[in-house]
This record gives sequence, C-alpha cells and structure tokens, in this order.
Amino acid sequence: MSTKNLPMREALRRALLEEMRRDERVFVMGEEVGLWQGTHRVTRGFIEEFGDKRVKDTPISEMAIGGVAVGAAMAGLRPVAEFMTINFAFLALDAIVNHAAKIHYFFNGMFKVPVVFRAASGWGDQATASHSHTPEPIFAHFTGLYVGCPSNAADAYGMLKTSIRDENPVLFTESIALYAKPGPVPDDEDYLVPVGKGDIKREGKHVSLIAYARGVDWALQAAKELEKDGIEAEVVDLRWLRPLDTELVFESFRKTNRAVIVEESLPMYSFGSELAAQIQEHCFDYMDAPIKRVSSLDVPLPYSKKIELMALPDAAKIVAAVKEIL
Repeated sequence: MSTKNLPMREALRRALLEEMRRDERVFVMGEEVGLWQGTHRVTRGFIEEFGDKRVKDTPISEMAIGGVAVGAAMAGLRPVAEFMTINFAFLALDAIVNHAAKIHYFFNGMFKVPVVFRAASGWGDQATASHSHTPEPIFAHFTGLYVGCPSNAADAYGMLKTSIRDENPVLFTESIALYAKPGPVPDDEDYLVPVGKGDIKREGKHVSLIAYARGVDWALQAAKELEKDGIEAEVVDLRWLRPLDTELVFESFRKTNRAVIVEESLPMYSFGSELAAQIQEHCFDYMDAPIKRVSSLDVPLPYSKKIELMALPDAAKIVAAVKEIL
C-alpha cells in the first residue's frame, strides 16, 4: 500500500474531507470551524467546498454544540462536533455522557447516535491549569461511549474514518503536541482502524510500555534509550480507551512479565490505575515486579515553562521507572 507523509493535522483533515465527500449525511459543527478555517486548521477549506449547510459555525456554547449534535444524530445525520479543546467539553458533559452514551439503551435500540465529538487534548505549551487537561479517562468511565486517542498520523486517519462510519457515539481526542508531527499515511480512502483494537508499535521482551496518544511518543523515545543498555522494551499503543484491547495488553505482559503504564493525565483515579488492576487480576501468575505508572504530577499545571515540564511525563521518567523494576 502506498503512503503519503503527512502531519497528524493534515491526516485528520484528509479523513474528514473524504468522509464528507463519501456521505452527504456527514457535517461538521463547532466554534470557528468555517469562516476561520478551524482553530487547529483541520477544517481548512471546508466551507468553500461544502458551504454553510454542512460546515456550521456555532455560538460559543459547548452545551449547545453537544445537544444539537446528539439531536441531529438521532434524526439520521452524522455530525462531527468539534470542541476547540477538551477543556471546554466539560460544559457539554450532560449531552455527551447522559444522552449520547445512553440513548440507544434508554430506547431499547430504537435510536442510534452516530456522532463524533472531536477535541484537542493535552497538557503543555504554557496554557496553564484551566486549559491543560488530558481527561480522556473521565469519558472512558461511561458505558456506551467510545473513546479514541490516536498517537500518530496514520492511526488518526484510520480511526477518525472508522469513528464517523460507526453507529455509536465517539469521543475522539487529538493531542495538541502531535498535530504537527508527520508520519506515513496510507493512500487509501477506505483505510480503517477497527474500534477497540490496539497495536504493538515496537516489539520487546523485557518490559511492556503501555500507553496511548502522546504517551506512545514518550514510550518510543524511552525504548530507544533503554536499547543502549540492552533492554528491549515492547511499546503497546492502546489507541482506544473504550472499548479497551485488554487481550493485547495481557498478551504483551505474559511475554515480558513487567509493565510501565504511561499516561499524560493525572495519577489519582486514573486510567493507569484501572489498567494496573486489570493486569493484576488477569496476569498475576506472570508478574515478576510491581507495575509502575508514569503520569503527570498531581498538581494543577503551572505556567512557568520549567516547572510545567517538571510536572509532565517524559522519556527520562519512563526509563527510570523501567530500571526500578528490572
């Protein structure tokens, strides 16, 4: 299969563009997605091609965006609703988790809600505490909502197309730090990444580094450093937090007998906690060392650049965690 080298931002744009051309029920909505070309430029050029009927600039009201998207999906359309950043999605929690995630169940399958909520996510770049969240685990807590978190351009392309075509509601997060990072993207308009399927990004036998989104980037950097000391780390990219590919995680852990879980979000009541519990419950007999977790520090993110970086995960912290359990 031929590929094109694209930044993640452009891979997302291409996926959305192709799906809108393929299915006239697909439309985008959100703050500044049209005339302003999208805050993160994912919808650049869309309003010129599709017009304001299918590219909807909305008021600054995330609850309205979420509510309208749910209603449109119930009525037979396939909305892709953009939240400028995931920090603002908290304002739409009722629409996302109390309606989109539950309507299919409430009505015994009479209604479907094929909606995609896109949101830029992640800490860093001195956006300070109120604009620097990575709360995907909060959304993954709720039954009925899929949660996708790509780590590279190809996965972003295939996962977004899958999300738009799926009959279920999807929260689709895009790491701000990865928007500009290029990677090979399949030149195939029907390239799909199945819902709930993770991926091994690097084979190894001494320790499993389990991560998603930007955490995969840090894990791959750490694996290169560990290789200098003869340590072969396997990097497991979850890709989806719900449904979660636990079998892939268990298979890797049974091979390496050790794990470090990497996440950009906060440590308390975290996704790392859940995954550590799952491994302990299902793979206890294979466990040769305690499971380590590398996450952001349990603090509101500081503005100072140096202190901000201290609070975030990185490759060095992963390397240190691996050496503790080997």
